[in-house]
Amino acid sequence: MDTTGFSTPRLDTRTSQRRRALVLGGGGSSGNAWLIGVVAGLFDAGLDVTTADLTIGTSAGSTAAAQFAGASPAELFAACLVSPQQGPGPAGSGPFHRPARPHNPGVPVANHLARVTEIIASAADPADMRRRMGANALELDAASDGSWPIRWRAIVAARLPRPDWPRRTVLITAVDARSGEPVVFDRNGGVDLVDAVAASCASSLPYRIGDSRFIDGGYRRNENADLALGCERVLVLSPFGGRTLHPLSWGMQLEAQVDELRSGGSKVETIFPDDDSEHLFGHNAMDLSLRPAAARAGYHQGGALAEQVREFW
Repeated sequence: MDTTGFSTPRLDTRTSQRRRALVLGGGGSSGNAWLIGVVAGLFDAGLDVTTADLTIGTSAGSTAAAQFAGASPAELFAACLVSPQQGPGPAGSGPFHRPARPHNPGVPVANHLARVTEIIASAADPADMRRRMGANALELDAASDGSWPIRWRAIVAARLPRPDWPRRTVLITAVDARSGEPVVFDRNGGVDLVDAVAASCASSLPYRIGDSRFIDGGYRRNENADLALGCERVLVLSPFGGRTLHPLSWGMQLEAQVDELRSGGSKVETIFPDDDSEHLFGHNAMDLSLRPAAARAGYHQGGALAEQVREFW
């Protein structure tokens, strides 16, 4: 399979074309709901940030980026408020319906976090970490029955209002499981939007596209805000609050990304979950029952910050 579309694109940094960037970081199921809530709160206050010249989505943020490309923030927010028990029929039966298994099936969240922490501790640097993450995912895949990618694609497809890439520029991040190299998907790379999002969210088992295997884009950097280098203004929404499991000396943390952007001339604003809603994320990020609360928390933050963000945007 031709993998030329999997390399990081050379972005056009002319400010007339790349003035504003929206960065949507990873954060699990509740993180996705919070992202939608923040954008919906801004939207209802009269500010539509989904019209950004560039949108960068990672893991749960890649799902949100694709969702914003196919439905209004208000529609998506309303869908988040329906509890899993109240969903219209079986998983995947309705627009934006949340699946019963948001995380990679067969890999408990606690085990996954322990595995990730152990691999990070044993790695020499980010490149080594990504290679180790990929190798571990491939080992898990070899021990599985091979059906997961098909089921995962169906789950992801059920989350998206539309399966097509939008005309505006959306970048979806992932990591090649075999080489450990970061990759960025866009509408010109020959990869379906559903496949790009499925790859970006593959945090345990690798996702297959042709002959290639991919794992979560958060293994590159959790927010990947540095891909917005050259934009005049960059708005970063981080469900993890800019935190990282990686050693700070690696420079993977959002603070380092923001420094890079500002050194390149960009103005940057960040939005994190407030202290009262921190319990909705982290170890609880894959709990579907927390989605309505996370969406509401984000919505209230978006509304409260609307004037500040409007002035920046």
